[in-house]
Amino acid sequence: MSRGMRAGILGAGALFLLAILGPSLAPHDPLEHIGFPGNALRPPGGGFLLGTDDYGRDVLSRLLAGAPVSLGIGFASAALAVSLGTILGAAAGFRGGALEAVLLRLVDLLLAFPRLVLLLLLVALFDRSIPLLVLVIGATGWMQTARIVRAEVASLRARPFVEAGRALGLPGSRLLFRHILPNCAAPILVSASLAVGAGILLEASLSFLGLGVPPPAASWGWMLKEGRDVLRQAPWISIFPGLMILLSVVAFQALADGLRRTFAAGGAP
Repeated sequence: MSRGMRAGILGAGALFLLAILGPSLAPHDPLEHIGFPGNALRPPGGGFLLGTDDYGRDVLSRLLAGAPVSLGIGFASAALAVSLGTILGAAAGFRGGALEAVLLRLVDLLLAFPRLVLLLLLVALFDRSIPLLVLVIGATGWMQTARIVRAEVASLRARPFVEAGRALGLPGSRLLFRHILPNCAAPILVSASLAVGAGILLEASLSFLGLGVPPPAASWGWMLKEGRDVLRQAPWISIFPGLMILLSVVAFQALADGLRRTFAAGGAP
């Protein structure tokens, strides 16, 4: 196992635990100290390890409280995107013909639009909520997975073990789900790792633009937005959530790259 792979696994595992345990580790209530000017914009140190924001709220507590929001949206949207992409790509690759042609044209059409612009359009049409963010990020991120899975399934359906299954009279669904898709696990796992990082980054982008998680819920992207107006006076408000977003994306990128290299070499992760 490469050093990058180990770093990716450790980073992704730590982030997963942070998403579960983050709020319980917060030293203060994320909304505490509102209305107390003496606690506003305090630099890191003392009773506030990472300082406070312009409302007097503890940055560390909000960072930990925002972990399950930002990471949860990343995990959930990746699960939705990869599931949709796997199902559609597998069906098109296995059936071929008109279904495959329609899927390929649809993928090309959707990939022609910048994803962030498409997200902004969809989010602006509805009331903001966390389920909506998961839905729109996942529903706009399945195309790459579908394209990869379609190519893999189309290649595998002509293999001798599939032809042998057909000769034995096995139904198509069993051939697809029991024999073909397990052999597509490598690219699906790599795609899932990349999708988590993309989901975290897109949620942060939408929140920074004011179309993400509605306040007062904390998310790392929303914290970036809140710290923008006082960036010169209190840079720590934006620096720490920005670092968490950066580390999260890098961790899942490293995990995806490690998985890709391992599977390409024919080894086990």
